[in-house]
Amino acid sequence: MPTGTLVDSNVLLDVFTEDPTWLEWSSRSLAAAAESGPLYLNPIVYGEVSVRFSRVEDLDDALPSTAFRRAPLPWAAAFLAGKAYMAYRRNRGTARAPLPDFFIGAHAAVGDLVLLTRDVGRYRTYFPTVELLAPES
Repeated sequence: MPTGTLVDSNVLLDVFTEDPTWLEWSSRSLAAAAESGPLYLNPIVYGEVSVRFSRVEDLDDALPSTAFRRAPLPWAAAFLAGKAYMAYRRNRGTARAPLPDFFIGAHAAVGDLVLLTRDVGRYRTYFPTVELLAPES
């Protein structure tokens, strides 16, 4: 049974940028995940979201530690991310910078966390054991 929800950067960025397409879904899903258990961030998500902020203090205010637990990336997750990325490349994956997604997916897998995301393609393919909270297809 998952111990909480790892929040993907796309969900947080939808909220912070008030994305006209995804704001409602992301806000509603984030609130529902918070009601069901703790929310987690890792350094990869934190770094991806940081591009929207000029100061680390502003980012920390937007992602308070009272609402989001900071979780270090487990070493086993880094190993799994590398293996999943190798499988992706063997399957002729061509995206130039997909590795962050592999770290996020592996962290959810190793940490037994649900993953709240709206970008499910690689997660479903390379981390099939991870429970995803995602938009309906």
